Amino acid sequence: MNWQEVCDCSELQNLPFKIELNARGQIIMSPVRVFHSLIQGEVEHFLRQLTQTGKVAPECAIETRLGTKVVDVVWMSLERYHQIKHEIAASIAPEICVEVLSPSNTDEEMEEKRTLYFEQGAQEVWLCDEEGRFRFYDSTQELKRSGLLPAFPLQIKI
Repeated sequence: MNWQEVCDCSELQNLPFKIELNARGQIIMSPVRVFHSLIQGEVEHFLRQLTQTGKVAPECAIETRLGTKVVDVVWMSLERYHQIKHEIAASIAPEICVEVLSPSNTDEEMEEKRTLYFEQGAQEVWLCDEEGRFRFYDSTQELKRSGLLPAFPLQIKI
């Protein structure tokens, strides 16, 4: 299955799951908890407050060498927005990709996603745990805070 087929499949619409594809085109579904959605909303809110330009979006599909991955929240420059806005899945990653962790996420899975997003052009990947604490990464290392948006809080309280 490819991402266009997933998007067009009526049976997959309105499911309470985050859907991604693996490298073999198989569907991976992860349940989403209310708390996860609340954190996503707060991340979007702070990103909009702290950026003067660009676009913030939830649930952004990115085409990677290991299938289509869906980032919880992204920020992209207007230049990148104009490059990908009409694509089914982004051929290049937004500059900031934020994953809100679920209990089922493993360190290995998150390391793989970070690698894939950087390969697709992300400049930073942020991970937010269930306590609302952030870890920030560029392509070479973990950062003390975001280099692109240093005013972004280290923790969001819900």
